[in-house]
Amino acid sequence: MHPVFCTIVPPHVLDKLAQSEDPAVSESARRTLEHDSLQRTRRRITTLRGVAAPTGTPSDKPERTIYDAEHREVAPGRKVHAEGDAPSNDTTVNRAHAGLGATFELFLKVYGRHSIDDAGLPLDATVHYGEKYDNAFWDGSQMVFGDGDNDLFLDFTIPVDVIGHELTHGVTQHTANLEYYGQSGALNESVSDVFGSLIKQYALGQSADQADWLIGAGLLGPNVDRGVALRSMKAPGTAYDDDVLGKDPQPATMDDYVRTSRDNGGVHINSGIPNHAFYLLATDLGGNAWERAGKIWYATLTGGELLASDADFAEFARLTAASARTLFGEGDEIQAVLKAWSSVGVPAS
Repeated sequence: MHPVFCTIVPPHVLDKLAQSEDPAVSESARRTLEHDSLQRTRRRITTLRGVAAPTGTPSDKPERTIYDAEHREVAPGRKVHAEGDAPSNDTTVNRAHAGLGATFELFLKVYGRHSIDDAGLPLDATVHYGEKYDNAFWDGSQMVFGDGDNDLFLDFTIPVDVIGHELTHGVTQHTANLEYYGQSGALNESVSDVFGSLIKQYALGQSADQADWLIGAGLLGPNVDRGVALRSMKAPGTAYDDDVLGKDPQPATMDDYVRTSRDNGGVHINSGIPNHAFYLLATDLGGNAWERAGKIWYATLTGGELLASDADFAEFARLTAASARTLFGEGDEIQAVLKAWSSVGVPAS
């Protein structure tokens, strides 16, 4: 396995903020960028050393532990909440606990997966990380949440889909292990957005038509005038258009695919294309998106050796079509998959 350092706020957003003439904005962004750069370096070293195989005991109940970094850049920090404890007086601790549980529940109840590694991995999270740290991340073994600056970003435990997104990077790490660069990296990011959204929909009991298909709704702070979330799966490129944050750069189709060497080849930007394909599939099929559409994506992600770690969009699309046929036969599902990928300009057959 090759765990990567995956953050919910893309580098291009923080780069834009770091150039602000307002010191309160630029300093938080620069501090967050410097931290994230250091963590990526450490993650590469860990990758070279290798990661031990899962050894846990599967259970139908999560084993959650929440730690408090007490505004230092340490993890895990001081243990403040264990599985079975009464709710904390700290709402951030309670939200982290609930978000870990919501993620565990979707993967178990819908896909029969026992935690992130399918071997009962305990779910650990650190809250109150750093000073005005504007991000949340999966570090290869646990979740870490910043409190945000309360100006542009609020507490990163607020959106449950952010928690689900980051934990799904762990699922990908233990399954397809998609390389974090170029199209395979964009797929890695997109899979996390897909299941992050499904976790929110499952927790809220929302159908595909009822869902907002936003990633990070409720995260943006009071000084973001024109923005609703970090990303939109329904309409990539429309999540924000703000003087401070900049313009959402995500494309919805291959016509607007962004070729760049930044952000590991645009992994947070071009993920809008497979995101939109999943949205089109889920809303075409209707009902609960975690059922048919989600099962097709999950089967593709976890299907063993078929999905290469360096897969591009076209390979992933072809395999989703194959998964649809295996799961549901020659019915509406396979046609909806082919139509969704065709609509975003990716061949699926």
